[in-house]
Amino acid sequence: MNTSRRAFAAWLAAAALLPLPAGAAPRRRRTPLPRIKPLIKPPRLQPGDTVALIAPGGYATEKSIAKARRNIEALGLRVREGASLRAVYGNYAGSVPQRLADLHAMFGDPEIKMIWPIRGGSGCISLLAHLDFALIRANPKILLGYSDITALHLAIHKHAGLVTFHGPVASSTMTDYSVEHMMAVLSDPQPRYTIPMALENSRRALEKPHFALRTVHAGTATGALMGGNLSLVAALAGTPYAADLKDSLLFLEEVNEAPYRIDRWLTQLDLAAGFSKAAGVMVGICEDCGPEHEDISLTLDQTLDIHLQPLSVPAVSGYSIGHIRDQFTIPMGIRATLDTERQTVTLLEPAVS
Repeated sequence: MNTSRRAFAAWLAAAALLPLPAGAAPRRRRTPLPRIKPLIKPPRLQPGDTVALIAPGGYATEKSIAKARRNIEALGLRVREGASLRAVYGNYAGSVPQRLADLHAMFGDPEIKMIWPIRGGSGCISLLAHLDFALIRANPKILLGYSDITALHLAIHKHAGLVTFHGPVASSTMTDYSVEHMMAVLSDPQPRYTIPMALENSRRALEKPHFALRTVHAGTATGALMGGNLSLVAALAGTPYAADLKDSLLFLEEVNEAPYRIDRWLTQLDLAAGFSKAAGVMVGICEDCGPEHEDISLTLDQTLDIHLQPLSVPAVSGYSIGHIRDQFTIPMGIRATLDTERQTVTLLEPAVS
């Protein structure tokens, strides 16, 4: 090795020992991701348990923090704030190292029984390559949230084998319906639990047609619950964190997106994963997803039908999932049955231990 090459090698070795600059992401893991493990369930939530309030994606405001604390305490639970809950880095809740440290610290703390992100926003996808899946699997606890939290759900399900929960974030506006089905799933394990769709959403459909329950293909379908926010599920397609649609009961939702973008993400996901592999498909209530300012545009229902009509499995839209107040909580990976005639989803096993 000549002098210049030796000098360069020495520089690389020294650089590896330097601390990260402020705001920099941790170095990408070089070790292979763990294989998919048998599914494990977190301990049930009990009165007086301590809940970690963190912001793994978008930044939090004092108003949202106060609302989240009220939500948690109203359930008879205690609050533990993450060290970086109030951090701001652009539109993120701090840098990747800050957000990652909060998440790992709460999984590692034996006093914490549930981790409840304050909001979605954006940025969770940047954490995936640095997640300590061994730590998460060794310390199973409830992780609840929706929207951008989808990225964490999919990655943790695939590489830690832990059941996590697609449902309200800590700063959500809670309703009787959302609280009833959230607490039933998180704190009262039953061999079977049937969830009807929210009557309030059907009432809203009188003025907002996209709230209406709609059956594209009737029937019953049974599979492991899998999915989340459409843009995140599509973004992770083809990555090590992609959702496995085979024999799944796929659920999808979106908000504030025009039909042509919905079509693009559905097409991407179908090309990468194949909707035909799913046992059934549930699309939630997609708020503000009508045509924007285009002179000519398909409606949301027409867009969905492009992808749902060709299927030969039960497929529905307008279910009580998404960026809405009256949403039910979905345990990722738990087997369930969709019944389009009864308009119900029945969990076939408890989601917590």
